[in-house]
Amino acid sequence: MSNIRLFFPESLTINFESKLDKSQSHYLLKVMRIENDKPFSLFNISGEWEAVTTEVIKGIVNFKVTKQLRQKENKKEIWLAFSPIKSNYQNFMIQKATELGVTKFIPIIFDRSIVRKINQERFNKIIIEACEQSNRIHLPDISKPQILNEFLNSNEVNLVFTDLNSENKKLDKSKFDTKPICVLVGPEGDFSEEEREKILKYKRVFSIKINDNILRSETAVISSLSIINYAIS
Repeated sequence: MSNIRLFFPESLTINFESKLDKSQSHYLLKVMRIENDKPFSLFNISGEWEAVTTEVIKGIVNFKVTKQLRQKENKKEIWLAFSPIKSNYQNFMIQKATELGVTKFIPIIFDRSIVRKINQERFNKIIIEACEQSNRIHLPDISKPQILNEFLNSNEVNLVFTDLNSENKKLDKSKFDTKPICVLVGPEGDFSEEEREKILKYKRVFSIKINDNILRSETAVISSLSIINYAIS
């Protein structure tokens, strides 16, 4: 399998021919310096395919698909419900959460959230780059920002609540049902008491203290996802 992986949203089949966009063509030609007939990989939700360059026209790479490398992934549903944070930290968080297997991002505006918007285009670009780097096929979904009540009332999940007040420090995977596992990480100012009460009343909530120290939001996300991946492996 080639170590050059590019996300290609259109349907792919053997002998399919098309062209890359300007950015991907520049990456292949100027960064990776790929030559004609040299293989690279294209992937999307349906799987991963090997392709070769056939010609370059005005800096745009034309390609032909030669074979299928992998079929659609059987993915574990791991969601991340989080408060938006400052862009540099959030970009890092999104990248690492994608590498750690998150299948859906749900931005939540909490009482103490400072940042209340996300840059959807930037968000998606980081996800694609992280999937290309980490050998993932399936791109995570991104929900529109919502308030806590909307999230709690419209989703049925195994909710892993990262709570500093919890005395529990372990997750028992035998208690999870077949619904998605969703990690809930609060804002930099922590959850309000009213929010904490609402969360703890959720039907399938699993409260966990991930560290004795107070963690930054992006650190809490990485720690929580690492714990979940270990618990369900």
